[in-house]
Amino acid sequence: MKDGIEGVAFDLDGTLYPNYRLNIRLIPFILKEWRLLAAFGKARNIIRKEQDSNTFLSETEFYEQQAEITARILSKPTTLVKERIERLIYRGWEPFFKKIKLYKNSIKTLDAMRKKGYKLGLLSDFPPKTKLEYLGIKDGWDAVLCSEHCGALKPHPRSFIELAKLMGLPPEKIIYVGNSLSYDVAGAKKAGMKTAWIKRPASPNPGGKKPKPDFSFYNYRQLYDFMIH
Repeated sequence: MKDGIEGVAFDLDGTLYPNYRLNIRLIPFILKEWRLLAAFGKARNIIRKEQDSNTFLSETEFYEQQAEITARILSKPTTLVKERIERLIYRGWEPFFKKIKLYKNSIKTLDAMRKKGYKLGLLSDFPPKTKLEYLGIKDGWDAVLCSEHCGALKPHPRSFIELAKLMGLPPEKIIYVGNSLSYDVAGAKKAGMKTAWIKRPASPNPGGKKPKPDFSFYNYRQLYDFMIH
């Protein structure tokens, strides 16, 4: 195994597939529902700032708070906004994943990691179960977790630590693979994990306050070579 690593955990959106492949299909929806999306994004940023106090929400409380803050931003009834979030954002996007192609060599890399003996985990800020099914990769995971169900969004370390428990490994024996320095790399490092960052060609190198990953790669062939050889 690679440098004492026994498990590899992944982010989903933007990590196992390129974000642009989904965003292109979402353009009509984004143009129509931009107010809801903007308010929803602001609400989650507020939750991220407040969760630094280490006061955690239950899953039910998280969704209630998310709906209440979004509704306040939109000046709409909470019940109405909560229903729209569930219908349009959580359930409305899922069918698009039937047509999304994963990164080249990603499945080959996952299969090789399993054969090598690594435990595999997945942690997403959005419910991943149906997405994984539509993407054709629902099987073979040792643990799958949504940070929302922990009541703490990335980059808070809580969900990363919970994922490690589900994988049956200490965090220091896991390398977490993600596309966001601010959420994936930062959160995994806080939890004590090693980190790998899938870097797009136009992405600047980490600097300043940005956390530095242990390994950076442009394509899954590079990750394969790093973890398997």
